[in-house]
Amino acid sequence: MPSAQAAPCPDAEVIFARGTTEEPGAGPTGDAFVDSLRMQVAGKSVGLYGVDYPATTEFSTAVDGIADARAHILATAASCPKTKIVLGGFSQGAAVMGFVTANAVPDGVSAADVPAPMPPEVADHIVAVALFGKPSTRFMRAINDPSITIGPQYQAKTIDLCVDNDLVCDSHGSSFAAHNTYVDTGMVEQAAGFVASQLQASWAADALEPPSTTAAPPPLPAAATSPLAASAPPAAPSPHLPSSPVTAPGPVTPVAPAPPVWPTD
Repeated sequence: MPSAQAAPCPDAEVIFARGTTEEPGAGPTGDAFVDSLRMQVAGKSVGLYGVDYPATTEFSTAVDGIADARAHILATAASCPKTKIVLGGFSQGAAVMGFVTANAVPDGVSAADVPAPMPPEVADHIVAVALFGKPSTRFMRAINDPSITIGPQYQAKTIDLCVDNDLVCDSHGSSFAAHNTYVDTGMVEQAAGFVASQLQASWAADALEPPSTTAAPPPLPAAATSPLAASAPPAAPSPHLPSSPVTAPGPVTPVAPAPPVWPTD
């Protein structure tokens, strides 16, 4: 039986939270967004993860989406550190992703009831955030929830789109019908273009980074003498040979001088 193998890390991963009452997955807006993005970064692999949460009119369950998105972001950053992460959401899903980027728990909310903000270094893995129909402060007050604030590390890389007169995101909007026109108005295509530019810039920056290699020391010339040999001390005498004249053991007998020789007559 063949062993299961982990899927290879994609060049980019879109983590998208669908809107209220949409079927599990990324939802129609999320699917259209990813289709457009894939065409605009042809040649690169783009994965898609649909945030797992109820997406019902019981808006308090959006916390489940925040927790699931956060967990998947951290897991992707750890297991695929070179993958560029893109966050996205529509309607209630846009609120989920907005809260995911927050650097602090909203005022009036107990930290024990919501996931902790993501570690700051995770922002380096997230290249873009695309939000469609993010609920306005007016709408959030109407459902007795805190307003949504994008974290400062994500503001420059976020595109936050709202169709005119959309009751959910436009502070003066009055049309629910407008809330479902993000594909028809071209805003999905607009967001995909923004994200594609962010991705291309990030990939180009990676290509400019020099490879991290450690240079090996140059080899010695073939005829060169090892410096260790040149500085080696002279060889010590063999321990089996005496280093000074040998003296016989025992007392030394003095030798008498030879008698003088006298001339004869």
